[in-house]
Amino acid sequence: MQLNFMLCALFMINHCKLIELPKFNDARGNLSFIEGGQHIPFDIKRVYYLYDVPGGSDRGSHAHKNLHQFIVAMSGSFDVVLDDGKEKKRFHLNRSYSGLYVCPMMWRDLDNFSSGSVCVVLASAHYDADDYIRNYEEFLTLTTQKKI
Repeated sequence: MQLNFMLCALFMINHCKLIELPKFNDARGNLSFIEGGQHIPFDIKRVYYLYDVPGGSDRGSHAHKNLHQFIVAMSGSFDVVLDDGKEKKRFHLNRSYSGLYVCPMMWRDLDNFSSGSVCVVLASAHYDADDYIRNYEEFLTLTTQKKI
């Protein structure tokens, strides 16, 4: 998959943001939902989740060339550290009715998982190994090129 430099030049860390989801309170339990293209800025093609993450472990440590993601702490809490090659920002996720939109070309690290936490990720595309950037130095080289 080719990196779309025109597209990724548009994305910086300030494009990543916390989004509060609809929440309906009821004595029987609360209900929240996510609709692609409505609550988040992409159509949902894939959903995956992380669970039983051992204490002290980190996840992530990669970027995506073209993938958009929405990350939700369905249970417990964890931190997401985003890096656009110039600036880093830490987000603490601990509510099932809000999540973090992550645009393409953001290095991400997930850490500080609480016991029993569940991380759900909604993605804009099916799995594609070629969309991953797993080497931080390569990521920095690409982000330097996009700012030209």
